[in-house]
Amino acid sequence: MRHERVQKGWSCAGLAILLTVGLTSTGHAADNLRFKGNLVEQACTIRPGDEAITLELWDVASKHLYINTRTVGKGFRLHLDDCDTTISESVSITFGGVENRELPGLFALDGGSGASGIGLGIETLNNRLLPVNTASDEQRLTNGNNIIELKAYVQGEPNAIRDQTIGHGAYRVSSIFTLDYP
Repeated sequence: MRHERVQKGWSCAGLAILLTVGLTSTGHAADNLRFKGNLVEQACTIRPGDEAITLELWDVASKHLYINTRTVGKGFRLHLDDCDTTISESVSITFGGVENRELPGLFALDGGSGASGIGLGIETLNNRLLPVNTASDEQRLTNGNNIIELKAYVQGEPNAIRDQTIGHGAYRVSSIFTLDYP
């Protein structure tokens, strides 16, 4: 199975190694340092700019969540370019992150967010939840350029809706997505 992991500001077109070495005054040298890795051929490349997606969601009124429990999903796209189906005929995507304890499958807000009592979900265009830390169904690839289309939405936590205790303020959710080419 081939994997591609993308994190904001990082693109994994190859193997990157960050090594920090502390210098000591004693002058000891290590002769037992080894590096290991795999060089893989990936079926597609991520379009520049898509390796670090920022999706600005609209302002949400707590009153809307008290009535509807969630917002309508806002679409976003991940562009896969130069796909080669001789390497892989399909791809799945996993969004890694911290799961909301009150809303299984949805993201918890990052620490320091002013808002509270909400979670963020990702779903397919057919309104099917793509749970946090769970691979999506495989999407068939065609040679050339492909697009993965998804939607993000905000949902109120059941207790916060019941007690009408959704906290107002800015919110943020971070995720690392992984593309798997089986």
